[in-house]
Amino acid sequence: MDEEYDVIVLGTGLKECILSGLLSVDGLKVLHMDRNDYYGGESTSLNLVQLWKHFRGDEKPPEKLGASREYNVDMMPKFMMANGSLVRILIHTDVTKYLNFKAVDGSYVYNKKKVHKVPATDVEAFKSPLMGLFEKRRARKFFIYVQDYDDNDPKSHEGLDLNKVTARELISKYGLEDDTIDFIGHALALHSNDSYLDQPALGFIKRMKLYAESLARFQGGSPYIYPLYGLGELPQAFARLSAVYGGTYMLHKPECKVEFDADGKATGVTSEGETAKCKKVVCDPSYLPDKVKKVGKVARAICIMSHPIPDTNDSHSAQVILPQKQLGRKSDMYLFCCSYAHNVAPKGKYIAFVSAEAETDNPEVELKPGVDLLGPVEEIFYDTYDRYVPTNDHAADSCFISASYDPTTHFETTVNDVIEMYTKITGKWT
Repeated sequence: MDEEYDVIVLGTGLKECILSGLLSVDGLKVLHMDRNDYYGGESTSLNLVQLWKHFRGDEKPPEKLGASREYNVDMMPKFMMANGSLVRILIHTDVTKYLNFKAVDGSYVYNKKKVHKVPATDVEAFKSPLMGLFEKRRARKFFIYVQDYDDNDPKSHEGLDLNKVTARELISKYGLEDDTIDFIGHALALHSNDSYLDQPALGFIKRMKLYAESLARFQGGSPYIYPLYGLGELPQAFARLSAVYGGTYMLHKPECKVEFDADGKATGVTSEGETAKCKKVVCDPSYLPDKVKKVGKVARAICIMSHPIPDTNDSHSAQVILPQKQLGRKSDMYLFCCSYAHNVAPKGKYIAFVSAEAETDNPEVELKPGVDLLGPVEEIFYDTYDRYVPTNDHAADSCFISASYDPTTHFETTVNDVIEMYTKITGKWT
């Protein structure tokens, strides 16, 4: 291994695979290694036998669930915004040729102990049972303001500088009720808690516009899309992209120890007694545990069912967001459902996830409000994992570490992390 690489990437999680694809396309010489013998790291996809082994050890899955190979259960299930940054990266790099996407049927929100479709336009808002008549009129005016808002057209700003005015101030101008603010902020703008209310309104407005643009893109019932056979396809698609541009992949490489010089700068990676030299190292938190800190924990339940989530209009795939206030929590809870319609389970079977930032040490009790919305489940697995963020100075040690995946069931935060890392590594924007 005498060659020197521009970048060595450790771990084949989705973030690492997107980065190795983008960096290879940029002409950098990339070596990508993983201690596992499969792609995906924490964001891998498991068949039924693997799922049982992961959670139940030597137990075998019951035969009534169908063929193991027909299951593709994503460990980090997230839908993609049809007009979001991940889809733009997929199109920009031409990775779309390795993947097939299908629209997600429904986008829902939990409000006053009921599941409702998320209204995304002034027309839908007018039909929605989420609001009374007078509130609908106020909401319609607000939706029209958002739809017409254009950064480059001062007339559309109505005298407001959204870099200065907070989201709270903007919303109060329209006199919206708390429950309305709740579904707009959490189910449309996809904020996971209420801190956005005291930040400049521009980000909030842009996120609402992204939702509406994504919804319009496929004329589906939601703004989301999802790959056939699940997300396990994504890391592999970026791995193929990297290989086309000369990237080298090595799975099942034990240890993968990052080497540093006397100044603490990364110089290479050693595995099985051989060292590959490099200028920069990109990795997930598990490869450099002394350069990250724990910032939280995610609790989740993985369920196998024979029916869609009740009250979602028989959606074969759907997201339900449970805003923090509706549950008396500090952050939102998420429901994700996918099925045989996206080839992630045998015919008639549905996979549902309930996930949230853990606020207690008891996932069964904490996730109960979400699990209760699912109706009868055939199998349920509970799980928690720690969330880490990097603490290192990449300018000093040439190490670029991704943050752990959060509990959201959409990709926007994940892609923001990738784009920030890409900018730090290359000094340019995607």
